[in-house]
Amino acid sequence: MKVAILGANGKAGSAILKEAKKRGLEVTAIVRNAATITDGTPVIEKDVYHLTTDDIKDFDVLVSALGFWGDVSEFTGSTKHLIDIVENQKTRLLTVGGAGSLYVNPEHTLRLSETPDFPEAFQPLATAMGKGLDLLKETKNVHWTYLSPAAEFDAEGATTGSYVIAGEELETDKDGKSYISYNDYAIAMVDEIEKNAHPNQRFSVHQ
Repeated sequence: MKVAILGANGKAGSAILKEAKKRGLEVTAIVRNAATITDGTPVIEKDVYHLTTDDIKDFDVLVSALGFWGDVSEFTGSTKHLIDIVENQKTRLLTVGGAGSLYVNPEHTLRLSETPDFPEAFQPLATAMGKGLDLLKETKNVHWTYLSPAAEFDAEGATTGSYVIAGEELETDKDGKSYISYNDYAIAMVDEIEKNAHPNQRFSVHQ
């Protein structure tokens, strides 16, 4: 299976890259600076907006693990561009999403980012990532999956090798905690790459 990882030098992207290679998948990194990939992985050196259908059409899966910490509206713009280039292609688009767009009620009318205790500093980011999800849900000829992590997404957390699959609602463990490490999230993402268990859906994972 041929997999391209966009943003493969970031925290989430590098964890997914490592897990995919460990399983023997044929992986290519897509980054703006090829020098940031030092493990011998083949590289496409391009900004997301310069990617074309020709660049990705031979891949079975394109993972978007992009992070934007300045202009968060880029989450929406980059999603629009990726939708355009994978439309009517066999390539599946898997997106590293956020927890802020998860619902906190069974009616799916209130998102975590809209609750009073949600940190104000993360509001713009959560809103932008939620808009990206909405764009995917509106597509007609795109094979996509959006994977949200738990509310606490820990880059330094231990690898347990296990996770719990949830839907579009925020779920917690028996102690009321919503947590997952980056490495366990990466295991869930590569499982989805291999199994395609959630086509044209958003799902979430937690510990």
